[in-house]
Amino acid sequence: MHPKLRTALRGAALPALVIGTWWAAFRFGWTDTKLFVPIDQVWDTAVRLTRNGYLWSSLQASLGRFLAGFAIGTVVGLAVGTALGLSRLFEKLVGPSLHTVKQVSLLAWIPLISVWFGLGDPAKIAFLSLAAFFPVVLNTFEGIRSVPRELVEVARVFAFSRTQLLRHVVLRAALPSIFTGIYLGLLYAWLATLGAEYLLTSGQGIGNLLTDGREHFWMDQVLLGVVVVGLVGFALNLVASRLEARALAWRGGSTAQY
Repeated sequence: MHPKLRTALRGAALPALVIGTWWAAFRFGWTDTKLFVPIDQVWDTAVRLTRNGYLWSSLQASLGRFLAGFAIGTVVGLAVGTALGLSRLFEKLVGPSLHTVKQVSLLAWIPLISVWFGLGDPAKIAFLSLAAFFPVVLNTFEGIRSVPRELVEVARVFAFSRTQLLRHVVLRAALPSIFTGIYLGLLYAWLATLGAEYLLTSGQGIGNLLTDGREHFWMDQVLLGVVVVGLVGFALNLVASRLEARALAWRGGSTAQY
């Protein structure tokens, strides 16, 4: 059996066991709780909400906010992290404040964000940007500062310009750490998407789908929302892993396994 197929089958074993147990619990009458529903009822709800467009519009709204917030947080995080890593002066000026601010819980920013940006999409995107910013900036900074001094010395012996040194030595050596920050930013931003939709003004989104299900005690809709959130998270993880593998192919493969 091909190694990749074997790995995929191993990864699918636990979800298959959970789904099988879920189906059997209702099929054979092991439970009759109202806090859980049969898997076929969740499937019927998924089909219904897909056909009327509610599921797709909710997913599109959540993904739109997520991508906007993640992009902003990542770009700003890369810029600030690179500046911190390359400039000792910038680190002395900004570093202490940054390391203090990162200790503040992400949820503690919501009151301030809601005052500055209101309660709509701008506030949610600002919240998601903040969630992505900190892991990206910190890992970028650590990656650049961890570049072996020997590599820099060799580049200077070969008379690399400052730009060549940055592009071909520093950033290349820091890429694994930078990708770790981007991956964590991706994860935190997606988790923060649901938090923002719960805690700020309700609107279209997967968070709203979950909230409606909870308020009306539609457990099939709640469980569907949980499944969708998990599947999107799995897809994001898969895409991030593939992109990292491509970007670091010159190293002979990805440096991390998530």
